[in-house]
Amino acid sequence: MKVLVTGREGQVVTSLIERAASHPAIELIALGRPDLDLSDTSTIAAAISVVKPDVIVSAAAYTAVDQAEDEPALAHAINADGAGAVARAAAELGIPVVQISTDYVFAGDGTEPYVETDKTGPQGVYGQSKLDGEIAVATANPRHIILRTAWVYSPFGKNFTKTMLRLAADRPTLSVVSDQWGNPTSALDIADGVLHIVRHLHDNPDFADYGIYHLAGTGNTNWSGFARAIFAASQKRGGPSAEVKDILTADYPTKAKRPLNSRLSTQKLADVFGWKAPDWQQSTDAVVERLLAN
Repeated sequence: MKVLVTGREGQVVTSLIERAASHPAIELIALGRPDLDLSDTSTIAAAISVVKPDVIVSAAAYTAVDQAEDEPALAHAINADGAGAVARAAAELGIPVVQISTDYVFAGDGTEPYVETDKTGPQGVYGQSKLDGEIAVATANPRHIILRTAWVYSPFGKNFTKTMLRLAADRPTLSVVSDQWGNPTSALDIADGVLHIVRHLHDNPDFADYGIYHLAGTGNTNWSGFARAIFAASQKRGGPSAEVKDILTADYPTKAKRPLNSRLSTQKLADVFGWKAPDWQQSTDAVVERLLAN
């Protein structure tokens, strides 16, 4: 099975490349700029047609949440127009597309974990661009799996876990937001889940349950709780650690508004695909171990 992944360097793409190496039945091809540029939709169909994949994982995205407030046109071009063009190219080839989306499509004012049918309400440009992308993908290709995830971290790229360990090396105390809640999600777990899904789609050509799913780490916490778990995993291995001081979102203003509740229910994914991410603490421990080893 040939799987085309858009992008070459993101956390999810890098994780997919690593995890696919242990699946000999999967040939994974990562395609990014300049060959495939989501900001230039004229490049997309031709680049994809050359590869002739069996399924496309649309993982490339504009992910600079705060910067998107200053670059709404670019964020929309990549996350909405580009994603839609990838889905159309997949439809023209008669193949499914797996689109990676985000918890930021929700307003974050709910009190329970969000399910896939809950009302959306992005609070910023990034979230709106990703929601527009979901709509574009669903419109372009009926054979779509849209995977909303949250709080992504990994041994790769820039992310919260790496930032906390870097800051703790120089500071005894760190102030971390405590009133935003979500599911820390390892990109390695996202990769495992995506590969499970694409195999299922390939092995079940009559699969009919296309649509939106949530794929996130099992269990939830707030950012300060996540930081404490990172430092606990680091400290037991002799790595950097810091005391965590709880602060409110109001104490740490950002250009883009963050949802206070990003918790996602992943029950639908478990029911349909029979896959569930590990507990977030387990995955955090594994990623910290790798970061310290490197």
